[in-house]
Amino acid sequence: QVQLVESGGGLVQTGGSLRLSCAAFGSILRVGNMAWYRQAPGKQRELVAKITIGGSINVVDSVKGRFTISRDLAKSTVYLQMNSLKADDTAVYYCNSDITDWDYRSSVYWGQGTQVTVSS
Repeated sequence: QVQLVESGGGLVQTGGSLRLSCAAFGSILRVGNMAWYRQAPGKQRELVAKITIGGSINVVDSVKGRFTISRDLAKSTVYLQMNSLKADDTAVYYCNSDITDWDYRSSVYWGQGTQVTVSS
């Protein structure tokens, strides 16, 4: 069984910083691309940042210059460093990854979500 476990959310004031972590656990053969999504109340889930196994990065325009995605291949972990947070960044943040297990089955997995609340 494979799961993604997120941590690092919380309440922060406008202009503050948070660092999210997401680690993959279980019978993992290979962790592929990893990404962070977010979903604000009443809105659709949107991609925030993505990092490929080769290290290529895509970041949505609304967070460019403020958020940084990185990964530790050895730890099967992806991070999202969030600086200069704004009220509009308030959302539940989800980790996402395509993972191949020991039975060579590839699937897309989601974390349970971590709440980020930015107060003005």
